[in-house]
Amino acid sequence: MDNQFRPQGFSILPLVVKNLLIINGIFFLATIAMDMVWHIDLANYLGLHYIGASDFRPYQFVTYMFMHGSFAHLFFNMFALWMFGNAIENAWGPKRFLIFYFVCGIGAGLTQELVQYIQLSDIQNFQNVNLGGRPVDDYLNMLTTVGASGAVYGILLAFGMMWPNSMIYLYFLIPIKTKWFVLIYGLLELFTGFSSIDNVAHFAHVGGMVFGLLLILYWRNKENGGNSRFKIKFKKDKFGNGRAKSDWDYNKERYDEDRKTDQILDKISKGGYDSLTREEKEFLFKQSKKS
Repeated sequence: MDNQFRPQGFSILPLVVKNLLIINGIFFLATIAMDMVWHIDLANYLGLHYIGASDFRPYQFVTYMFMHGSFAHLFFNMFALWMFGNAIENAWGPKRFLIFYFVCGIGAGLTQELVQYIQLSDIQNFQNVNLGGRPVDDYLNMLTTVGASGAVYGILLAFGMMWPNSMIYLYFLIPIKTKWFVLIYGLLELFTGFSSIDNVAHFAHVGGMVFGLLLILYWRNKENGGNSRFKIKFKKDKFGNGRAKSDWDYNKERYDEDRKTDQILDKISKGGYDSLTREEKEFLFKQSKKS
């Protein structure tokens, strides 16, 4: 099987990914419009403020995921959502994918809040603080987190767990297996979180991956125990020991087969049936017998 990962086009996006792309785009345009027309910074209301600040609101754990600080910030998050979320939603279905997306995003926000709470312990107690005469709350309200990066990093982790040996191209040039790509990015974010002084929420990225991992392990454990809410159907493993496949394994296998079938049919449309290899012809024959 071809292990090179090829994302599907924009015209056949699954429901949740498509709507997330649209909603994020609308929020970005609304942010620009409200600033230009009414001089209102939407991030002050919808971005995630520090939990000890006066501008903090609980709903910001959700709304901050739809706010972005720049077009580049929006573009790279949405590009990753399209590239990796596309395959995951097709394999999982929209309900599970949407739950996963929000759990990772909210988990990333909780992680960021925890890290800030630890870092700002002195400020919160009004001890050993020199803010140049400014009220402490003004400083705390400046600490605002925005972006879908935490949720996107969770999606990246899920893709790496489902298709660990798929090849992707780092910076569109360097081939690397997904499992190593995910591991490198996770460790890099963790290291940068401890060593960097930039304004990127590195710990939020790590938090999105951690919450995504915990949710995946929970789902797998529930399915293996036969008690999962998300269980839809099982399929006997013809070549194994006769045990039923979990919904996780079944959906993944079905998606891989559908993707390979589409690639073969596309190859036929371009070069004819004779352009197929023997393996591809045998695979297509087996798929036709299942229909």
